[in-house]
Amino acid sequence: YYTSIPGSCNFETQDQEWTTVCGLTQDSSDDFDWNISNGAVTGQTGPVTDHTPGKGHYFLYINSSVQKEGNKARIITTKLFPASLGVCRVRFWFWMFASRQTGVLKVYTAEEHGMDILMWSSSRNEENKW
Repeated sequence: YYTSIPGSCNFETQDQEWTTVCGLTQDSSDDFDWNISNGAVTGQTGPVTDHTPGKGHYFLYINSSVQKEGNKARIITTKLFPASLGVCRVRFWFWMFASRQTGVLKVYTAEEHGMDILMWSSSRNEENKW
């Protein structure tokens, strides 16, 4: 559900409309979509639970094993965040245990004229954990 912190979401939505609840949208120009799930569905290919031990169960995931190299899955925030002078922070947890099909996770800021600025990226997580 959504909290009072702008952009904050733990994906524990009952109605599965996580895009609306969390203020996110699927990029219609990408190659495949993000989904919400829990460890029971992702099984051996993903984590068994989310990053909050004993509290939550749901997280967003993509299945890259059936994708071609270069395919993209993008989610976009639906609300604009106000400009800041070095005080804006983005915090998220990710689980990206390396496999042959693991791609690159990237976070961009879209500036007001439409240019995407790469803020962070990771090609893999060396450990099987969040």
